[in-house]
Amino acid sequence: MLSRSVWDTEASAVLPRTAAAVRSWNATGLPPDTVVIALALDLVEASRDKTIGKAARRLNAARPGFRSLIMSTGRSLGGDTIVNDPHPLERLKTIDPRWGDEATWAVIRQAVRPFTTWHFLRALDLSLDSNDEIVRVPAEQAVHLQALGRTVWISGIVTLLCLGIGYPLAFFIAGLTPRQRSLVLMLVLLPFWTSLLVRTAAWLVLLQTNGLVNDFLLWIGVLSEPAALVHNRLGVYLAMVHVLLPMMVLPLVGVMTSVDPTHMKAALSLGASPLRSFLRVYAPQTMPGVVAGTLICFIMSLGYYITPALVGGPKDQMLSYFVAFNVNMTLDWSLAAALSLILIVCVAVLLGLAAYILKRNAQPMGLAP
Repeated sequence: MLSRSVWDTEASAVLPRTAAAVRSWNATGLPPDTVVIALALDLVEASRDKTIGKAARRLNAARPGFRSLIMSTGRSLGGDTIVNDPHPLERLKTIDPRWGDEATWAVIRQAVRPFTTWHFLRALDLSLDSNDEIVRVPAEQAVHLQALGRTVWISGIVTLLCLGIGYPLAFFIAGLTPRQRSLVLMLVLLPFWTSLLVRTAAWLVLLQTNGLVNDFLLWIGVLSEPAALVHNRLGVYLAMVHVLLPMMVLPLVGVMTSVDPTHMKAALSLGASPLRSFLRVYAPQTMPGVVAGTLICFIMSLGYYITPALVGGPKDQMLSYFVAFNVNMTLDWSLAAALSLILIVCVAVLLGLAAYILKRNAQPMGLAP
């Protein structure tokens, strides 16, 4: 699946003569007659075999309007292959004037290359011009970088909220007796006993205009009218934190229960304040749990799709929404693969950063060379 982001034979499989002829073209100006004739032969054959739609769809993704150009040209040529025409390009221009545009041929030249970076460029809101130079797409088409930034931002906020709630909760749980700890951990794990879809739908019911939360706030007098708590960023944060909080608590509890409580007492007996002893003695020992919980929450947040789709608004959709949209609706699996690979790169960078933090934190404690 991921190979589709760099290996694209959809156009070259339908236009094999064109793909071969383009290799000898210096890619400047309008194409030579050999390329024009090769394209004409391919269009006639593809139209006859009813495979021309595949090439038209691929080319139309690169430049809107190409589908009608390819389909109409294939029908108009028919049995006239213009092989013996002294001016084959002029023949095509009589069918559609767009064949005289260098940008039209640049799209074909770029599309018939099996190995391509075009899908990655689209995923980064970039494109190739007629000279194969990288340029930005029009502002109204630039949606993926914005979605990537939104995804990282939402994931970061959700992770920080989980850490802010999960750290004191884990500290409380670690101080309980084993029996009490088991009971509280069971309560923390309760959300895992329900499917993600049901949990998200429950938040949708709770946060809606006539939901329980609004009714309670109106009853105690905090609000004078129902607040918009759903189909916005607030609803996304609440629902995602509820789902991911156990992912933060469990690693922290596992690390905190292994910390010797006498270390804090020793720091206090040596004159350190409670805050200083916590920051200098206790917190560094819990850093592996912090990094593990942060890593799990952030990575899982990056791939969230159902929760933002149900409780978020149009401006709250994350990058996974566009992956699903391209797989299910537009059937553009190559772009979906490129977007997925971008998320994988983000995860790889995060893993490298986490490994660096853990190594640096372990050295002063004598845990690593």
